[in-house]
Amino acid sequence: MGIDNKYEMIVNASIKVMKEKGFEKASVSQIVKEAGVAQGTFYLYFDSKSAVVPAIAKRILNTLFTQVKEVHHQDTNIFDTIDAVVDITFKITREYRELILFCYSGLAYYHSLETWEEIYQPYYSWLECQLKSAKEAGLCTSKVELGPLARMIINVIETSAEAFYLSNQGNKATAINKDQVVMFIKSSLTDYHS
Repeated sequence: MGIDNKYEMIVNASIKVMKEKGFEKASVSQIVKEAGVAQGTFYLYFDSKSAVVPAIAKRILNTLFTQVKEVHHQDTNIFDTIDAVVDITFKITREYRELILFCYSGLAYYHSLETWEEIYQPYYSWLECQLKSAKEAGLCTSKVELGPLARMIINVIETSAEAFYLSNQGNKATAINKDQVVMFIKSSLTDYHS
């Protein structure tokens, strides 16, 4: 069993235990028991329960990013890419909502925003590349620089999904909310009309 494998086992166990018990009630001893590793092994990787939070946030984002890349093909136009990113972001946000809530509080409390930036950088860069291709193809006519535009798009999608699922707006139809987000983003790229 490799070192990275133990790290992954601890992150997996942390996700499971924290999902079941919540962040406050989850303990390192419960996490190591679930992971099947010694308590000392936990402390080789993380100096506290809170220190696992960025690893969980990274795992959630990697899950989302992997799914986005799986449905994205080289010839996919930017509008289909936006549709996929919105769909997958809403799905992942619904699936991981409890974890996302304490990732926010944990990262905000224990880590700087630089941690978020580091976690999100590959995702931002990927979307920036998609926007560049769209601009070259004449599909994106936005005057906004592509780097900031990629960040804004991801932030709008995530904020919308989180507002919907984390604030229990269950009385609204998810499809309507997603459609509004898609329309807003597509209109920011060009004079796109559905």
